[in-house]
Amino acid sequence: MFTDQAFSGNPLAVVYGSEGLSTEQLRRIAMEFNLSETTFPYDPTSEERESGADYRVRIFTPTEEIPFAGHPTLGTAWSLRRAGRIEPGARHQLCGAGLIGVQVSDDERGRVELSAAPRDHAEALRPDDAAAVASLVGLTAHDLVADGYGAGCGLSWLYLQVSREALDRSRPSGRRVSELGLDLPFLRDPYDGIAVYAVEETGVPSALRVEARVYVPGYGIPEDPATGSAAAGLGLVLVASGVAAGEGETSYTISQGVAMGRPSTLHGRVEASDGRATLVHVSGHVVPVTTGTIAIP
Repeated sequence: MFTDQAFSGNPLAVVYGSEGLSTEQLRRIAMEFNLSETTFPYDPTSEERESGADYRVRIFTPTEEIPFAGHPTLGTAWSLRRAGRIEPGARHQLCGAGLIGVQVSDDERGRVELSAAPRDHAEALRPDDAAAVASLVGLTAHDLVADGYGAGCGLSWLYLQVSREALDRSRPSGRRVSELGLDLPFLRDPYDGIAVYAVEETGVPSALRVEARVYVPGYGIPEDPATGSAAAGLGLVLVASGVAAGEGETSYTISQGVAMGRPSTLHGRVEASDGRATLVHVSGHVVPVTTGTIAIP
């Protein structure tokens, strides 16, 4: 996901035929793949279809189920379209976070896009809190070039804007945000995700370029090669910090996963009104790598 080259981007397993399996069986399958996420799509019930859902999906890390994630949402929609289980165009995924809009191309080489409204609007961190968060990725307060933020669309993240040189130096420490004892009420998800990013000056305010590294210590993921939910929340932060326009639409392109040897490209668009983000769109390409069968645990 988020690449047009095999063996790059963020891998995803989409598992069909899991109807009737228990949550524990699904978790064990996800653990067997040991990817950042594995998804299990289902046909919606009649009630779910009436509510607008075209399909339902459960999303698992190797250890637990989560309500939403970006690259599983996009990769699952692409896979369902390729399998002929949904039609191209505007579709709605039902997951733990509710209905998520997806736009699926009729060309499997085209991008698939999700649209998400803010769940947690961007909120600036206190300087001391931002410095403490920076220490979890090998950085200090001197490496920060702007306020730190918390924000999210479906999942909430902590965001640290740094210089390009500091981005290269950032490293996971293995420690979690929860160990810091900070009062961060908007960080209500257990994965303690930290997105470190640098904004490149392009001379075109409506088309930003961003380089990012994303760390997820709460789920035991030292570094993630491409993170759709973090890309969505970043749109909220770009508006709140004044990097993106406070009125109208700003596009931004994120390069991620380069230091891991899995280069990824995420395309974002954020809509804003009166200085606040109102809707975010994140898209990317998908490349199939393998198909097969797996034993039932």
